[in-house]
Amino acid sequence: MKYLSIFFPRFFLLVSVFFLWSGLMPPLSAAENSVRVLFIGDSISAGLGVEPEKAYPALIHDMLKEKGVQGINITNSSISGSTTAGALSRLKWFLKAKPDILVLALGANDGLRGLSTVEMARNLDKTIVLAKENGIRVILAGMKIPPNYGPEYARAFYEVFVFLADKHKISLIPFLLKDVAGKAFLNQVDGIHPNREGHRIIAATVLPYILEEL
Repeated sequence: MKYLSIFFPRFFLLVSVFFLWSGLMPPLSAAENSVRVLFIGDSISAGLGVEPEKAYPALIHDMLKEKGVQGINITNSSISGSTTAGALSRLKWFLKAKPDILVLALGANDGLRGLSTVEMARNLDKTIVLAKENGIRVILAGMKIPPNYGPEYARAFYEVFVFLADKHKISLIPFLLKDVAGKAFLNQVDGIHPNREGHRIIAATVLPYILEEL
C-alpha cells in the first residue's frame, strides 16, 4: 500500500501533463470574461503537416488580435483521423472548460471511408444538441468529397451539413476548404492536407463566422 500511495499520485500527474501537452485537456484556467472557442475537427483542423501555430485555428486567433478583438481563448481539440463517431464524447470532455462557441469540423474522414451518411448525420446531430443544451453557439463546417465517390453519395454527404444547419438554426460554413481544395500549390504533397498558405485561406474563410458569433 505504501508503494501504491506513492505511485498513483505521480501516475495521475503524468497523465494530466500528457493530456494537457497533447491538447486533449481543457485549459486549466482562463479569464472569466473571455470568450472560449472550441474547435472539434480532424487532421485538417489539427494542422497535420504544419506547425501548430500555422494551423488555421491558431491563425484565426492571430487575426482576431490584429482586428483588436481581445479576450478570446481558443482550444483546438482536433485529432487526425477522427470521424463524427467521436464528436459527442469529445464535446462531453470539454464541457468542463465551458466553451461559448463550438466550431464543429468533422465528416471528411466519414466521407473518405464511404461511411453511412445517416450515421454521420446522427453523430453530428447529437453533438449539436448537446452543445445547444449547454448554451454553446455552434458553427458547422461543411465539407465536400471528390466526385469519384459517386454523385449520389457526394450529394447525400453534403446535404447532411445543410440539413443540420437548417434544423438547428446554426451557422454553416458552406465549404471549409473553399478556394483550397484541388489546388496543388495550396496543399501538401498528399493533395489533401493544406499547407501554410492553404491554412491562411481557411482561416480567412472561417473568421467572419466567428466574428458573427462574438
